[in-house]
Amino acid sequence: MTDREFDQWLQDAQRRPLVMGVLNVTPDSFSDGGRYAAADAAIEHGFALAEAGAQIIDIGGESTRPGAGRVDAEEQLRRILPVIQGLAGKVKAVLSVDTTRAAVAERAIDSGAGIVNDISAGLDDPRMLSLVAGRAVALVLMHMKGQPATMQQAPTYTDVVGEVMDFLSSRMEAARQAGVKTQRILLDPGIGFGKTADHNLTLLRDLTKLTRLGRPLVVGTSRKAFIGRITGDSEPSQRVLGTAATVAWSIANGAAIVRVHDVEAMGKVVRMVLSIRAGKIV
Repeated sequence: MTDREFDQWLQDAQRRPLVMGVLNVTPDSFSDGGRYAAADAAIEHGFALAEAGAQIIDIGGESTRPGAGRVDAEEQLRRILPVIQGLAGKVKAVLSVDTTRAAVAERAIDSGAGIVNDISAGLDDPRMLSLVAGRAVALVLMHMKGQPATMQQAPTYTDVVGEVMDFLSSRMEAARQAGVKTQRILLDPGIGFGKTADHNLTLLRDLTKLTRLGRPLVVGTSRKAFIGRITGDSEPSQRVLGTAATVAWSIANGAAIVRVHDVEAMGKVVRMVLSIRAGKIV
C-alpha cells in the first residue's frame, strides 16, 4: 500500500481492513525486545513484514510495555531514523511512527512516515496535534490510563467502554480544533494500556460500540499478557493462536486495522473472516 492508496482508504466507507506490522527498534519491548535494536536487523525485518503482507509498518523507538521507563527524543531518533530511511520508498507499505514526542514525529515524517501513532492521544506533547495538522499526515489517537511505567497498577473504571469512548471522542475533538482533518484521524481503545484482563475482554466484546465514534478503529492485541492468562502461554511468542482469535473477533466486529507481530498468519485470519462475511473468497 502506498501513501496515496492509504489516503484513499481513509476516505472509503467500505474500506477493507488492514494489517499493521510491529517493528520495535528497542532493547526492551515485551515481545521481541532486542531482536531488532540494530538498524540493519530492523530494516531487514521491515522488508520481511512487507513481504508477509503488512500494509502498514509501525516503527517505535520507545518501549510501551507495562513498567517501561521513558526514552528521550534524541535516543528515539537515533534508533528509528536509520530504519525509516532504510525502508521509505523501498517497501510497498505505509510507514507509521510510534511516538508521543512531536520532535520525533517531525523528523520521522521528514524521513517518510505517513502516520503518527500516539499512545498518549496528543496529551504528552502539546505540539503534537498542531504538527500533525500542519504536515497533513494520519494520526492514531489511543486511550491509555496513566503512563506505561504505572498503568497496570490496579487500573479501575466504572464503565470501561463508556469511559474509553468519552476519552477518544474528546481527544478527537481536540485534534480537530488543532486543525487535524477528521478523515485523517484513527482511534485505538488501547488494549492492555491501563486495563485489566477483564477490561480488555469487555472492550473487545463491545467493540461495535466504539465504531459509533465514526472513525477507523485500530486494535492491538498481539501477544499481550491477557491472552497468555487465558491460553496458558507464558511466552509472548507462543500466543499466536490466542492472538488469532482476538484478531478474528476484532475484524468481525468492526476493526479497520489490526496491529500484530505475526503478520503472515494474521493476514490469513483477516482474509478468512472477510471471506466468511462476503460469502465468497475475497
